[in-house]
Amino acid sequence: MDSHDKKFDAKRRVMLKQTLVAGATTIAVGSLLRPTQARAAKAGKAGMLYQDKPHGAQFCLNCIQYEPGPSATANGTCKVVEGSIAPKAWCVAYTPKA
Repeated sequence: MDSHDKKFDAKRRVMLKQTLVAGATTIAVGSLLRPTQARAAKAGKAGMLYQDKPHGAQFCLNCIQYEPGPSATANGTCKVVEGSIAPKAWCVAYTPKA
């Protein structure tokens, strides 16, 4: 191996290391951002016209977005609206369960 081949091989190794570091950094940053983006997707109660009472026969307990609390009467959470959600509440995101 002459000196030219050694220099080329050394440059190639440096480039491969830089590519690996850049790829690992991209993956790490991407995995850190996803949870933050998912949390930021929920809307405020006021913007969704949330009310603590049903809208006719429509209420959170029979909505596909609602995630029940530990009991049927306990507050749960919503996939769309932030905060504690009453089972008999309603908002404009209401989508009936099939």
